[in-house]
Amino acid sequence: MMYLIATLKIKPGSLPEIREAVMDCIEGTRNEPGNILYDLHQSITDENTLVFVEKWKDRAALDNHFTEPHFLAWREVGSQYFLSRTIEIIDPKTVDEL
Repeated sequence: MMYLIATLKIKPGSLPEIREAVMDCIEGTRNEPGNILYDLHQSITDENTLVFVEKWKDRAALDNHFTEPHFLAWREVGSQYFLSRTIEIIDPKTVDEL
């Protein structure tokens, strides 16, 4: 199992455009083989921070996601609204538990 956490800082006032642009990607991704969870959240303390939380069967499924037309279209349209982006890929097999 793999997790991906993507944190996006977006341009103020761009949320309506982002919502419109991302819906096809969310729907398409949820139907991809190997996708277990794909959600987009908005910070409650900063309306210009969005966080994707993704859960994938394995790294191959995640890597395939990056080639899907709905993902590529979202990335092209959405990126014009990003101020910054941070991607974290988490493999539970390599994370130490406390």
